Amino acid sequence: MSADSPVLFERRGAVAVLTLNRPTVGNAIDVPLARALMEAAIVCDEDESIRCVLLTGTGRMFCAGGDVGGFAKAGDNAAALVKETTAYLHVAIARLSRMCKPLVCAVNGPAAGAGFSLAILGDLVLAAKSAHLTLAYTAIGLTPDGGSTWLLPRLVGLRLAQELVLTNRRLPAEEAAALGLITRAVDDADLVAEADRLSATLAAGATQALGQARRLLLSSFDSSLETQMEMESRAIGDATRTPHGREGISAFLGKRKPEFR
Repeated sequence: MSADSPVLFERRGAVAVLTLNRPTVGNAIDVPLARALMEAAIVCDEDESIRCVLLTGTGRMFCAGGDVGGFAKAGDNAAALVKETTAYLHVAIARLSRMCKPLVCAVNGPAAGAGFSLAILGDLVLAAKSAHLTLAYTAIGLTPDGGSTWLLPRLVGLRLAQELVLTNRRLPAEEAAALGLITRAVDDADLVAEADRLSATLAAGATQALGQARRLLLSSFDSSLETQMEMESRAIGDATRTPHGREGISAFLGKRKPEFR
């Protein structure tokens, strides 16, 4: 992707870095950005040499949400524009959620609307201490998208999710961390280095096991205890047959650090 692409795609070893790149409008999501994010997410899902994905933004904001100015310009065609935008965005989010590799989000600034949805999507979410998160949808007469009404109650519970959706209360990064909405808040100056370190650590890990663990966690809310344990049993049994599982067991017995190639 070129430097003027709405989503920058960079390879750092086994880490793919996706950067929302419309800084003059707060990385607001329009159709080209949503489509570019979907295309990048599919590449990340399919390319086995990518072992971790890092999502962040350029400029002052992580993501301001949907391009409200574009919705206004569309006039009577706004509904069609919104549906086209969310069609691409929701495929991107589904691919990033279901891929067999971890996702790290580095929230470099404020996140609102669909930007809120993207910010909380990661398996591990780091946010600059200056950042804040707000849903913002109902404040302008709209309703949430980007999977936020599915993921938010699972992260913080229904009661708090209701408050955040209906009141649009702004959450500073440190409060978001205390509530379990993000993993942790870090000093602004340390965000990039910490996100890179964390992504590199995950990329060097047992990707096959990490992918299966992601799937088990996502399925846990819809499964009975017995069903979940059966899936766990099958997954760990399958893991013993993988190169990563064999290497991990061998390294443990040999009292050495495993090399998950």
